[in-house]
Amino acid sequence: MTDEESRARADLVRWGKSLFDRGLTPGSSGNLSVRLADSYLFTPTNSCLGFLDAARLSKLDAAGNHIGGDPPTKELPLHFAFYESRPTARAVVHLHSTHATALSCLADTDPEDAIPPITPYVVMRVGKVPVVAYTRPGSPEVAPLIRARAPRHPAILLGNHGPVVAGASLEAAVFAMEELEETARLVMMTRGMAIRPLGAAEIADLEATFRLKE
Repeated sequence: MTDEESRARADLVRWGKSLFDRGLTPGSSGNLSVRLADSYLFTPTNSCLGFLDAARLSKLDAAGNHIGGDPPTKELPLHFAFYESRPTARAVVHLHSTHATALSCLADTDPEDAIPPITPYVVMRVGKVPVVAYTRPGSPEVAPLIRARAPRHPAILLGNHGPVVAGASLEAAVFAMEELEETARLVMMTRGMAIRPLGAAEIADLEATFRLKE
């Protein structure tokens, strides 16, 4: 086993436990993956993120064939659609976090911009979050929906299902997911109130200052 793979296994266990312990994904919901130099690591199907075993993580080869560990999550089409669409993505995080999932269920959530830019950090770490139509968990039908959005959006809400985020590292993907969920919580808390979102000039300033589109 390479040092890269050993570190990735340890990171998946550590971040999975962190997400579970803080109530960001209940029971055996949610799944994580990491892209290695020549293969992938996935959380196993029906596993609890709070109790992952590094030695039993699912390993897939570059073509997506299962080559080691327990059987992988059924959400492979979702993860691979992100990896295919975002060459710089090294990790994908999919959770059933409460507030982001709630937004994915509401009929009046804007499908082009589910998370309004009410804080600078959601702009900096997440960007605009579209909603894709509901598909059965694990269905390959999600793949074209993700491929249509993922090149421009590292974070997407799955209709009536929950959020998924890709990042340049597992840590980056987790941090972005946490920001998405916290902003979704703020959005739900302030529903019906007169929110003052960031304006186009303020968003442009963030994008230029922090080189968000590079």
